[in-house]
Amino acid sequence: MRPSSSLFPAVLAGFVAVLVGYASSAAIIWQAAAAAGANAQQIAGWMTALGIGMGVSTLALSWWYKAPVLTAWSTPGAALLATSLHGVTLAETIGIFIFANALILLCGVTGLFARLMKLIPHSLAAAMLAGVLLRFGLQAFSNLEGHFLLCGSMLAAWLFAKALAPRYAIVATLLVGSMVAWAGGDVVTKELTLSLVMPTFIAPTFTLTSLISIGVPFFLVTMASQNAPGFATMQASGYPLAVSPLMIVTGGLALVLSPLGVFSICIAAITAAICQSPDAHPDASKRWLAAVAAGGFYLLAGIFGGSISGLMASLPLSWIQMLAGLALLGTISGSLYQALNNETERDAAIVTFLMTASGVTILGIGSAFWGLVLGGVCYTVFSHLRRA
Repeated sequence: MRPSSSLFPAVLAGFVAVLVGYASSAAIIWQAAAAAGANAQQIAGWMTALGIGMGVSTLALSWWYKAPVLTAWSTPGAALLATSLHGVTLAETIGIFIFANALILLCGVTGLFARLMKLIPHSLAAAMLAGVLLRFGLQAFSNLEGHFLLCGSMLAAWLFAKALAPRYAIVATLLVGSMVAWAGGDVVTKELTLSLVMPTFIAPTFTLTSLISIGVPFFLVTMASQNAPGFATMQASGYPLAVSPLMIVTGGLALVLSPLGVFSICIAAITAAICQSPDAHPDASKRWLAAVAAGGFYLLAGIFGGSISGLMASLPLSWIQMLAGLALLGTISGSLYQALNNETERDAAIVTFLMTASGVTILGIGSAFWGLVLGGVCYTVFSHLRRA
């Protein structure tokens, strides 16, 4: 087999991985940044910094280990931010990023990751995530009432693609939704510009309530729902790399870039699986080339971060919410399954889910934190009484 013929699938796998990553969650990033009060220019800068950060880390780690190590932002974490940042200033948001990334780096340096995750039952972490993401799923289907043609066509595209080619379901949804929105005159083309937007430095502000109510749940969601599946996917694909060095690199880079809008750089799971599959390269020792290609495409996406942000601003809100909701359906269903699968933990998990989904704020602290607290109390009480 000629080198060029074996390289093309690797390059294609890298391109598809980045395309799926951006198609499935760029809308959620846009929502999170907008919730923090960032304007279109600042959001474009965030996308630039994220693309460059993920590109550099993916290229460096894959080249160093000669293994397909793909990094990504935390989509569940971005979803939590999108629901939690309303009323929080931009400076406080950057403070939350620095706080959470510093904790991730600390876990890597000290090796606390495995021990920390053992303190929180996996079912409760999954229930909290499902509660956070529930709003996205509800928004997706509630938009059918006022935007039936656009949202209905996106739902139909997702349904057929999910049945025929599940890996490309979100890509098909994005393309069909974009065409329908364009044909309906809902796309504001004046917002579309092809330009490099440099990220701007934002000085952080730290407030105890925001760090507890948003920073701690964001850290936990990022670790439990992005990093943990990412490492599990990598090991299941035959690449059992050491956890702590990878966390030090990704957490440290995210910490340095936090003032530029980089909220997380994690080990990818779903998109990484694309580069770690036999379709990327028949030789498992050469699949790192697919990840290197993905790193290059990440850098290109970062350079044109302003265009991605402009695309999000030019499309109707219903399109963004429908795409985000459908992209998160798998995460929502998977989280609910994990939360309710263990019968002995089911009651505590449903309490966590409902408390988190309620959106209540107590003592200035958001529902995700209180969901874990109340669920943890239930879990402890039930465990002790049932043993007695």
